[in-house]
Amino acid sequence: MGNRSDQRLLLVHAHPDDETIVSGVVMAKYVDEGAQVTLVTCTAGEMGEVLVDELSHLRADEQDALGPHRRDELAAAMKVLGVTDHRFLGGFGTYRDSGMQWHEAGHAIPDDREHHASFWGADLTEAATHLVEVIREVRPQVLVTYDDFGGYGHPDHVQAHRVAMYGSQLAAVPSYRPDLGEAHDVEKIYWGAISESRMRDGLRQLREAGDTESFGGMDPDGDFGRWVTPDRLLDARIAGEGLLERKLEALRQHRSQVSEDDFFFRGAESGGSHFAEEFFRLAKGARGPVGADGLEDDLFAGVTTP
Repeated sequence: MGNRSDQRLLLVHAHPDDETIVSGVVMAKYVDEGAQVTLVTCTAGEMGEVLVDELSHLRADEQDALGPHRRDELAAAMKVLGVTDHRFLGGFGTYRDSGMQWHEAGHAIPDDREHHASFWGADLTEAATHLVEVIREVRPQVLVTYDDFGGYGHPDHVQAHRVAMYGSQLAAVPSYRPDLGEAHDVEKIYWGAISESRMRDGLRQLREAGDTESFGGMDPDGDFGRWVTPDRLLDARIAGEGLLERKLEALRQHRSQVSEDDFFFRGAESGGSHFAEEFFRLAKGARGPVGADGLEDDLFAGVTTP
């Protein structure tokens, strides 16, 4: 395992709650083992769907006050996971949740309505430069973000991917904005992924338990398109002893967005191993040692930089 106190992990996510869903186990694991974990959230999730009746007045089409509420939910979730360094890209309120709509093909696309401060419409170099400042301060060896599809097409996830990838490139160029600190090259970059086999297994469990609606009623044996990653293309699997309940407790803090009836919790009751394991594709850097399953079990595997 090495000396985790010298290891630094940076995660770039789009909205509050994304971090816990995609990488809650990863954050809790590395915090517990002594690594420095930094979360950058790109928007406050102002366009989120409010699931709690008594908070419905916060919605964008009513008081439009959801952002500060979700900021507090994020802080509560990070307290559960033990993450003490969490920031908003460019500072709170710099970029706004862009919203989304569903395409008939079954993935998210940009909303027809675009706010002047929407993250989707942000200048890429400007947004990436905000991240350059964080990267040069924190100096992470490992960065985690989304793939180029943003997992399921959400425009803010796609933009977070672009910002993370471009920001990490710019941060490594000594002549780019030297006023923001000494250049730093992130050694390994991972994209979050959903294992195709785990997705199919998890969906079968839900369907057998009588849930026919989660994930849009997807057929466990159907075509998932770009939502999932074939297992042969995965590079890392992170699991943590006893961390599933911690991840779920952090998710509960995002009360405006997540219901106890959601598939996350029902899936956990029926085994939940698919939610206790987090998978990643290696987008930059060399693969480190792998386990019997052919996957890394440590995102810092093979890291050489101090």
